[in-house]
Amino acid sequence: MSNKSELTNPLIRQHTLPPFSEIRPEHIHPAIHELIERNLRVLDQQLTSMETFDWESIAAPISEREDELSRAWSTVSHLNAVDNSEALRKEYQVSLAELTQYSTQMSQNKTLFDAYKKLSEQDEFSLLKQSQKKTIENSLRDFRLAGVDLEDEKKERYAKIQARLSELSNQFSNNVLDATQGWYKHLKDQSMLEGMPENAVEGAKQAAQTRELEGYVLTLDAPVYMTVMSQAKSSALREEMYNAYMTRASDQGPTAGKWDNSDIIEEIMQLRQELAQVLGFENYSEVSLAPKMAASTQQVINFLEDLAKKSNAQAQRELAELNAWTKDNFAVEELAVWDVPYYSERMKEARYALNQEELRPYFPLSKVLEGLFNVASRLFDVEFKELQNFESWHKDVRLFRISRNNETIAQFYLDAFARPGKRGGAWKATCRDRCLSSAGLQLPVAYLVCNFSPPVGDKPGLLTHSDVTTLFHEFGHGLHHMLTKIDVSAVSGINGVAWDAVELPSQFLENWCWLPEVIQSISAHYETGEPLPEEKLQALLKAKNFQSALFMLRQLEFALFDFRLHIEYGSENFTSVQNLLDEVREQVAVISPPEFNRFQHGFSHIFAGGYAAGYYSYKWAEVLSADAFSLFEEKGAFDKTSGEKFLQEILEKGGSEDAMALFVNFRGREPSVDALLRHSGIEANA
Repeated sequence: MSNKSELTNPLIRQHTLPPFSEIRPEHIHPAIHELIERNLRVLDQQLTSMETFDWESIAAPISEREDELSRAWSTVSHLNAVDNSEALRKEYQVSLAELTQYSTQMSQNKTLFDAYKKLSEQDEFSLLKQSQKKTIENSLRDFRLAGVDLEDEKKERYAKIQARLSELSNQFSNNVLDATQGWYKHLKDQSMLEGMPENAVEGAKQAAQTRELEGYVLTLDAPVYMTVMSQAKSSALREEMYNAYMTRASDQGPTAGKWDNSDIIEEIMQLRQELAQVLGFENYSEVSLAPKMAASTQQVINFLEDLAKKSNAQAQRELAELNAWTKDNFAVEELAVWDVPYYSERMKEARYALNQEELRPYFPLSKVLEGLFNVASRLFDVEFKELQNFESWHKDVRLFRISRNNETIAQFYLDAFARPGKRGGAWKATCRDRCLSSAGLQLPVAYLVCNFSPPVGDKPGLLTHSDVTTLFHEFGHGLHHMLTKIDVSAVSGINGVAWDAVELPSQFLENWCWLPEVIQSISAHYETGEPLPEEKLQALLKAKNFQSALFMLRQLEFALFDFRLHIEYGSENFTSVQNLLDEVREQVAVISPPEFNRFQHGFSHIFAGGYAAGYYSYKWAEVLSADAFSLFEEKGAFDKTSGEKFLQEILEKGGSEDAMALFVNFRGREPSVDALLRHSGIEANA
């Protein structure tokens, strides 16, 4: 940001992309502060002079001002995630505290609440566009969830809790990042890397050179960790990596206590429980469900436990098969947790003649993108073009334009590779929302971020098929954001969508990764251009549901732990976070981790993301996505009518209507769990 008035800065002007080269850490807080002060001052003037209670006089100007602030903050938040530094982190934290306070002030403004309420009671309210009505209805709900009707003392306490929670979540995330990057394994002897693919060995050598060390360096970045766990022959190396990874930011492991999230987890949970009680709820899970599709906490518990029950017998059988096979072929009497991925991969190779690492050369990122764009074009009638000469935060970032009939409808950045200073995982974030204001129509822009293994030497970025699935998943989120036709930012794209329906488009698009014709279109050997050999294609398809019940139970373990934690924390029978996690594992898991495992200390989804008492959403939405895809199984994978219907009812309408109503509009009925079990290859109770 420049030093001139932030209100005229190109970073927050309509229609422009962020000028990353101009942004410095010291510019961040002054800009955010000025926008907040401006918004509060103008809102006060607006409410003082309010005479008519209609959309144009109340909601439209507020929406426009909020979008200006959102544009500035989304850029800052994005940089904090992908180009983290001490200086930026400090400014981010100060700005986040002020932004949280502002958000609370807005949501507890009784005068504003009364104005929205009067607007909703006008006869003209029924004449508003659906997106405008939904925005007002959501706002009234959110006012109440923020305690707008509370007495002053409780309002004040609510504000303090929210401010502290924001601070703690940020610290949790920082600790996970620091702990991930604060440990590495230095090896001088290449024999310790036996079994690792050439690409990974070269990457380890490159990582050592970056640190000015001889030999090889293995980090806890997800692509490196996953490759070691599934490919490295040395059980001792796998154990050491597992220990370091599964104790990140905790009181255990090689960095014990250095970035420990233990106290942060406790304080977050205490504050969430108090927040629930301040608002008149029994527990935080009830607070979480208020804007979601699920009707009650018991419905969610029943849903998760039912899926676990239906998957258990098959998971037990899958584990027994692995144990028996490993014993017969490797004389291993008892599998340790860190051995499971390695021997699972060997068993898959033996059974299907398939190795994920052998597939990498056939999935160069450029070819996968070409095929992905082709899928989206055929389904939703859009075109893609890569843009050059744009401002970026890193040399590897790419920018693309989406158009229909030669008219630009959206843009997105792709930041695909892991690197230091970048948060792990994969996500879609907002750069610009689609909205109509006095300045005209603002088109949506998204950030799509992954952490794939970066190019090594002359080799391009090469993906596993699992990476391909991740890319399709995040692109599904991106399409939800970018193909919307709603022009009110609060409910355009992904905004305003019930959180347990948010994963519908992302998981839906994953299905195309498994279609033979699509796999052929997204694969070509990076050196020869040869398509994926037929025998490897067939092996990949046959292996799709390998150990799928074990994977299902792993996800249900996370979801049940999260949901029960937010119901039971602080109750009479609750003893500790760890004990609850152990209890959930006893209930649903068939593989028990060692006592030192501190998975929860790195569970950023629920302690530093938006999934608190909401991790179940992945499975809830997977039911929706599997059932949605079953229509394409009936009609054809690229059936134009079905594609157009999904576009019109799900992607274009965003959060402007009730999620279940939109699903029923698309599918013609409410969802069934049958398609999910079938797609996962799980025979209930078999």
